[in-house]
Amino acid sequence: MSTVSPSGTPMAAGPLTRAVLEIDEYASTLGWDQPARLFALVDTERLRADEPQLAAQLGLEEEGGAVAPLTPVEQDEIPAGTPLDEFLGTIAWPGAVAGCALTVERLMLPPSAEASVPDHLDEAALASWVAGHPERQEVRMTVAVLRDGARESALRLREKDAAGEVLTGSGLVPGLAEALAATFEA
Repeated sequence: MSTVSPSGTPMAAGPLTRAVLEIDEYASTLGWDQPARLFALVDTERLRADEPQLAAQLGLEEEGGAVAPLTPVEQDEIPAGTPLDEFLGTIAWPGAVAGCALTVERLMLPPSAEASVPDHLDEAALASWVAGHPERQEVRMTVAVLRDGARESALRLREKDAAGEVLTGSGLVPGLAEALAATFEA
């Protein structure tokens, strides 16, 4: 396990937005063409109280230090070749996990190109068609959900790969947010 390093996220941002931007910044340090990465989001104060050795190992400051309310903890690698939806269907989080986040890279088309998508393509053919489209854009999506239903996303375009160009919002990637929320359903 590893923790995501502090990124200087604006203090005015809510805890979930701060966690998403922290994960996005961490992913940006790894470069592009990376596999999907899964994170548990844990309450920092609870982690300090319940697991002081782990908290120290993760570099969390002692009481009174300024740390984010949520600590992202990277999980083991997602098995190569496993469809993301199938993998997410196998996850069950322990009670100490307040939420989870996933960062994944995809190709996207602008809304203006959606009308030109050929009908009746299977998933592989559609992916191939999008990959060859001249208006395609590579995007890194970081999506997080909490047990209470709160959601947040960050989108970073490869062509605008700068922290100041990251778009955030709770409804940017609703399908992935739903899939992550389902990992908390018993």
